Amino acid sequence: MKRKVFILLVSFFALATATAQEIKWMTLEEAIALQKKTPKKIMMDVYTAWCGPCKMLDKNTFHNKDVVEYVNKNYYAVKFNAEGNDVINYMGNSFSNPGYDPAKAARRNSVHQLTSYLKVQAYPTVVFMDEKANVIAPIVGY
Repeated sequence: MKRKVFILLVSFFALATATAQEIKWMTLEEAIALQKKTPKKIMMDVYTAWCGPCKMLDKNTFHNKDVVEYVNKNYYAVKFNAEGNDVINYMGNSFSNPGYDPAKAARRNSVHQLTSYLKVQAYPTVVFMDEKANVIAPIVGY
């Protein structure tokens, strides 16, 4: 009996995990590398750690099964912290955040150079790029 219950529970959790879909987030560099093999547009979620509407967009929109399916099928999805400290190589330039303060990682921090380059002025912003990683349009807001 215990064995049957165990098998039933394992099957249930395996099924639940298999049906739970998420957007396949990646870095901008990973998306650009994939574009060279299989061209697709890029959808970049530009967010910050402290941004309430960014968290709502992630929870309510980016976890909607229809949105997940559509984004994964049609785009390379990039998640980019507009105030993070990653070094990003884009369009032959290297972008960083020289003013980044690790003590402020969960609060407002200095703006990443790529954020300024993309002319992002509010969060969240979703930046769409073509198959060659050229900016098509930034869409501001939740």
